[in-house]
Amino acid sequence: MLEQVAFDIETTGFDISDEVTVVGFAMPMGVRVFVQTAGRAAGDVEASVSARLSDTLVNVSTHPDESALLAAVAAFIGDRIQDAESLLVAFNGEVWSGGFDLPFLRSRYAAHRMAWPFDVAYADVLPVISDRFNTMVDGEEQRGLAAVYRLLGDGSHSDLDPFEDSAAAVTAFEDGRFVELVLHNVADVLRTRALGRIAERYCSKAEFNVKSLTPTRSS
Repeated sequence: MLEQVAFDIETTGFDISDEVTVVGFAMPMGVRVFVQTAGRAAGDVEASVSARLSDTLVNVSTHPDESALLAAVAAFIGDRIQDAESLLVAFNGEVWSGGFDLPFLRSRYAAHRMAWPFDVAYADVLPVISDRFNTMVDGEEQRGLAAVYRLLGDGSHSDLDPFEDSAAAVTAFEDGRFVELVLHNVADVLRTRALGRIAERYCSKAEFNVKSLTPTRSS
């Protein structure tokens, strides 16, 4: 089994003109987070985030705009993930009927005329959990990351999250509350990784429906 690397993004909204504000990766040795500041002063976000965490190593870099953030993410994937024995995973990042993170990222890389950097193997955690675990509560299937993690995880990563839901991440970016924004993203990638590991322990490899994200053309 490839080593899972969970990722998650935050954005300014859902429209084609909205931008990526945060991209986070849960690596084997810690969490790597890229934050767009829209040209605003952010202070030492990494130090502030690390002060709030007791047992998670987090490396944070800030970038003045979306283009710089996407370029940094591309370089990171090329250096740390692309040639490693890694399986990129997300929760509703891209499923057969759509998903969020990967379609959004494709549109933003295309908007900047930048090459698609995700030349990696990928599997989505949501369909594995939805199809192979019981997540029913009071007759309704739970499909949100935080809700599913509450059912199947130990709950510890949710304690890091300052927000009740992901919509609050939009307001946090607008207000320049970058530390809270990063903490939310860290909580999400750790919850995703936890669910991916639970699925590994109870499901076969075939359930992960691994696919390649390598583009048909490289240029």
